[in-house]
Amino acid sequence: MTDENTRISPPAAGAFADGGRATAGGGAWILGALAIAALVLLPILSVAVMALNPKENIWPHLLATTLPRYAANSLILALGTGTLAAAVGAGAAWLVTMYRFPGVRLWEWLLLLPLAIPAYIGAYALVDFLDYSGPVQVALREWMGWTSARDYWFPQIRSRWAAILVLAAALYPYVYLLARAAFREQSAGSYEVARALGAGGLGVFLRVGLPLARPAIAAGSAIVMMETLNDFGVVDFFGVQTLTTGIFTVWLETGNAGGAAQIACVILAAILVLVALERRGRRRSRYWRSSRQPRPVTRQKLRGAAGWLAAAACALPVLVGFVLPLAVILDHALANPRGWISPGLGRALVHTLVTGGGAAALTVGGALFLVYGMRLSGRALPRLVLPATTIGYAAPGAVLAVGLLIPLSALDHRIADAVAALTGHDPGLILTGSAAAIVLAYAIRFFAIAQGAVDAAFGRVPPSLPMAARSLGRDLGGTLREVYLPMIAGSVGTALLLVFVDSVKELPATLLLRPFNYETLATRVHEQASLEKLGEASPPALLVILVGLAAVALLARSSTRHPGARS
Repeated sequence: MTDENTRISPPAAGAFADGGRATAGGGAWILGALAIAALVLLPILSVAVMALNPKENIWPHLLATTLPRYAANSLILALGTGTLAAAVGAGAAWLVTMYRFPGVRLWEWLLLLPLAIPAYIGAYALVDFLDYSGPVQVALREWMGWTSARDYWFPQIRSRWAAILVLAAALYPYVYLLARAAFREQSAGSYEVARALGAGGLGVFLRVGLPLARPAIAAGSAIVMMETLNDFGVVDFFGVQTLTTGIFTVWLETGNAGGAAQIACVILAAILVLVALERRGRRRSRYWRSSRQPRPVTRQKLRGAAGWLAAAACALPVLVGFVLPLAVILDHALANPRGWISPGLGRALVHTLVTGGGAAALTVGGALFLVYGMRLSGRALPRLVLPATTIGYAAPGAVLAVGLLIPLSALDHRIADAVAALTGHDPGLILTGSAAAIVLAYAIRFFAIAQGAVDAAFGRVPPSLPMAARSLGRDLGGTLREVYLPMIAGSVGTALLLVFVDSVKELPATLLLRPFNYETLATRVHEQASLEKLGEASPPALLVILVGLAAVALLARSSTRHPGARS
């Protein structure tokens, strides 16, 4: 989660303090930045090597049996979720930007709340609410006098359509944020001309608003589809076999890391196609604004039933994506107070704070070093390195886990052998036998968030200030500490919070990389809910939601600083 700009676009090489030339004395910083970039790219390269050189090549078997089903389900889920999220997010953004109706200012930020609910928690809540033993079907049987499931028809809940609904309800805010920003940035004159030519509300949206915001909507939809391909908790709970569940099956059940890497390469290929299509769409759909400050949009008042219908349209995704999951989880948590004193919950909370906090510090620290080092190198190198290191965010957590575990295991054994040879004591597996592998996976997965925030903050520092510091005798490290860090402290804090929140919610990488009997809040929710123990899963789920709400509050505060539509 992040603001409307940080998470989406790869950081650009901004204004350099040295005017674009490499800075003298910056060799160590540049080499360190390149080492960090290599570490971020390591899992992707590792996956490619393992896929091309498997110990047991099961690719022909995968092609003939399960891979087509995995790929078809993944494609249907990605397209369905992306389309539904685009429709909901763009529609809601248009309503709150262009119209005045009951509660519009409240709905403007309430529409962000589903970002606080991980999709897998929404899946557990939906099944509990609509399943045979849930309150909806129980009430139907009581009202209608039915005695069994054979007496009536009810949609199958654990299915692809339900997975699409849950994922879209959780992910549509990505489209909403970008579309709202795009609608706000347009001059009111464009819409007024369309109305003067006889276009109604729908006509203005289809002929003016939608074409102008299409690149932003496409970018948001691409992010939604990437997150859909990354998902494991929802599809596993609903029994939908996708490429991500295929990685778990091939690796954990058959022990074939090469086969898992081959499936991971298929996911990476799909991600790269999505990124390429999104960028191609942006290049072909460029719209330029006037150099003058655009006149902000003035909201049109919707009267009577139209206003209430608009409010209901905004309320529906909030109800499905936030209110329903929170109400179900809260009901179970209150009904099972003993779950709050479970020793397993305390351990999971501590593990979550350790891994999330460690990942946030490592990620933001690495991003500071990388961005500063690249800026010292001149303009050519950052344009190549900085965008490449954002691929970790596009790569699903399961793919990163596959690419990390094998190299880290090999390194662990080498370290253990060296220590044993020197001391006679076997230290065991230091990296893969602890939370270190999880922290590293989080850092690589969410590196783009920290890098984007830090790079944007560096770009806002006037070049004259670090130049003045250097002229007064400060070295490069001193310039970073005494000039840059005080001026970008707010952005650094934001990056720390965002990486921490996303680390708390990450499930696939945690499941694959955690040591034996090591639980975080996310894995505890998943395991208890998979055992149909939603009462035990509710306390950790509520804690995850509370952490997510902190990021949503940050988003809401950030969005209020941007000029919006006038009432």
